[in-house]
Amino acid sequence: MSHEIIRVSTKNAPSPAGPYSQGILTDSFVFIAGQRPQDPATGEIKKGIKEQTYQVIKNMEAILHEAGCSLKDVVRTTIYLSDIKYFDEMNEVYKKMFSEPFPARTTIGVQLRGIEIEIDAIALKK
Repeated sequence: MSHEIIRVSTKNAPSPAGPYSQGILTDSFVFIAGQRPQDPATGEIKKGIKEQTYQVIKNMEAILHEAGCSLKDVVRTTIYLSDIKYFDEMNEVYKKMFSEPFPARTTIGVQLRGIEIEIDAIALKK
């Protein structure tokens, strides 16, 4: 049985900062690489966890759209926060952008390079 692996790429999300793909489309899933809170049009990274969370999810949404999916197809996310103190503010934005049933999720406090949040995701392929 052959499985096709297709790179997903869009100019509506930041270009990869290294040797990885924005997303990978398989027979059943779309895997979204960790997205940073950079505006793909301007390169700007806004201040504040709410603004950064919004931009990260918009970047994920653009990649999902390119793969023929939407945020409603996301089944799993991993959220990386530079400080766990941002959890409640991040969660405010997250729950407005995703809908029931919310994806399964893990949130981790980590060291990030000059940003407050990064999120990766897995979505079901339509």
